[in-house]
Amino acid sequence: MKDVFLKPIELISKLEREGYQAYIVGGAIRDSIMGRPIGDVDISTSALPDQVMKIFPKTVPVGIEHGTVVVLNDETPYEVTTFRKDENYTDFRRPSSVQFIDSLTEDLQRRDFTMNAIAMNRHGELFDPFHGQTAIKEKQIQTVGVADERFKEDALRMLRALRFHSQLSFKVEEKTLLAIKENASLLKHISIERISMELEKMISGASCESAIHLLGKTGLSGSIESLASYTQVLQRWPSLDYTQLESRTEKWSVVCKILKVHDVEAFLKSWKLPTKVVKEAEKIVHALAEIERTGWTNFVMYKLGRELTFSTEKLHKLFYGKQKVLDINRLDLYDQLPIYSKSDLVVNGHDIVNILGKSPGPWLSETISRLEHEILKGSLVNKKESIKEWLITCNQH
Repeated sequence: MKDVFLKPIELISKLEREGYQAYIVGGAIRDSIMGRPIGDVDISTSALPDQVMKIFPKTVPVGIEHGTVVVLNDETPYEVTTFRKDENYTDFRRPSSVQFIDSLTEDLQRRDFTMNAIAMNRHGELFDPFHGQTAIKEKQIQTVGVADERFKEDALRMLRALRFHSQLSFKVEEKTLLAIKENASLLKHISIERISMELEKMISGASCESAIHLLGKTGLSGSIESLASYTQVLQRWPSLDYTQLESRTEKWSVVCKILKVHDVEAFLKSWKLPTKVVKEAEKIVHALAEIERTGWTNFVMYKLGRELTFSTEKLHKLFYGKQKVLDINRLDLYDQLPIYSKSDLVVNGHDIVNILGKSPGPWLSETISRLEHEILKGSLVNKKESIKEWLITCNQH
């Protein structure tokens, strides 16, 4: 039994002692079978939400209307969800109502793909009524039951199929792929925030290139307003090692670079991304363009800052290949910069006004910018006397 399952099994044992069924379900079991790192561990049970909350002292009723209660075991949260049947999907995303049941098989039947519809009891025995283990062995992504019905219930499942294709390098079963093409327009009903989360996971998968191609070929991209005009580009997505992409900023910088987005800020804002991600990705995309024109300079690193210098160097090597990029430690060079921000200058705007005896105006910010450039180029040292002499000399011309 893997260590990650020991604490959830404590919860299952307690539920069983109270007379209820309980199992570990979903992605944790799939990843365990595959030998992949295991993330969140979810539990399904025949106990009703109020019964779960009576049994465990520390609970949070996060989705109680759908049967989900978060149980804290040594401060680690576990989602415990009552066996249920979903009814009346009216918004192509979530059921408008659920019916609590006491059948594990019926509960597994409502899940998206067969590989995610496997349960495990506290003894490590697997319950696999929809042959998910076979799908994993054959590396197939197939829906539980009729694909058309699953996608009409929850249109996001179509994007999840391509995301799993990217992450696991599994093939999307032909019937499932056909159903995606037939139902692609339903993705318009899904919020851009949910779509962007799936796309981010897709971008850093081992089979990202193939998944992005399918995004265009299936017509799903045409139902995503922010991607609709890029469908042809998606089908020519380059083959690169995207698994090294870590941050959201890096992933969206890559998207903008490959799509050759002109207005980076507007494009990223259309995905309703955090302002920090938008600003950082915009900096990286512009830096990459500048590096293409002039190569790396101290001023490029200065504008980026240390963290974004590291990310930009990573993406530069990703796009141009390590053999075409000098094998140097960019951060070592960054750490040797004479200044890292305006606050490192030994003079400020007030000092410059006093030295030159001029009234403040637009000239001041231009002068400070020139001063930064000169110091970063190495043609001027960041000392008061040197800067004073430079200012007076420049002001005479």
